Amino acid sequence: MNETLKVLESRRSCRNFKPDMVKDEDLKAIIKAGTYAATGMGKQSPIIIAVTDKQLRNELSEENRKIGGWQEGFDPFYGAPVILIVLADKSVPTYVYDGSLVMGNLMNAAESLGVANIWIHRAKEEFESDFGKNILKKFGIEGNYEGIGHCALGYAAQPSNEAAPRKDNYVYYI
Repeated sequence: MNETLKVLESRRSCRNFKPDMVKDEDLKAIIKAGTYAATGMGKQSPIIIAVTDKQLRNELSEENRKIGGWQEGFDPFYGAPVILIVLADKSVPTYVYDGSLVMGNLMNAAESLGVANIWIHRAKEEFESDFGKNILKKFGIEGNYEGIGHCALGYAAQPSNEAAPRKDNYVYYI
């Protein structure tokens, strides 16, 4: 089996990260892979915000926790030191699909480099709120963006679980 297929079959979500920062060269390669995701009509509707600043990362975590309704002290990013936020331009009809493909590229590229990852939801709600709008404004990001997801990155604190067996009726050959 080729390496790409191995990565696609072996990637699992990580829910327990070490605090160690992702190597800069790996982070740049992961982000670059995200920018090469397919997009409808080649419009490249998504953007990626790479958050390595601990304070902003913690503010995002707290906002995400509140939206998710978890108790104080819970970290919905599971200790990951890097958060890649994918947003996409709502004026492009394929924006949700485009952003989802970026998320997939980010996660699979990370796996290929030994960087654990997980897709964390609630980016839509975060960036519809004043909290998220203020972040965009603070960094001079303008546009009609909707949050698609957070790709939390870091190094796994423990080995990942084996893949669950694929369901019997996953594919129909006609």
